[in-house]
Amino acid sequence: EVQLVESGGGLVQAGGSLRLSCTVSGFTSDEYAIGWFRQAPGKEREGVSCISSHGTTYYTDSVKGRFTISDDKAKNTFYLQMNNLNSEDTAVYRCAVDPNPFYCNANTYYSGLYWGQGTQVTVSP
Repeated sequence: EVQLVESGGGLVQAGGSLRLSCTVSGFTSDEYAIGWFRQAPGKEREGVSCISSHGTTYYTDSVKGRFTISDDKAKNTFYLQMNNLNSEDTAVYRCAVDPNPFYCNANTYYSGLYWGQGTQVTVSP
């Protein structure tokens, strides 16, 4: 059974930082696309950032220069470092993984087959 466990969300003031973590277990494919989606109330789900086993990374325009995705294969964990947060970043963030590495490409993060439970990020003015 594939499981994704997230941590690191919370309440932060505008301009602050948070680091989200997602630990993956039971996923055995050598090829993958992993990353983060978010959904704010009343808005559609948005692919925030991803990284693939081919080395491709993607960031949605609104987070470029502020967010950084990374992974630690030894720990089966990947991270989203979020700096200079603003109110537009307030959302539920969910990590996801898919065995198709092309779901993460230069233009978009398509989807995930397996999902974490979600963690709330709230940025106060």
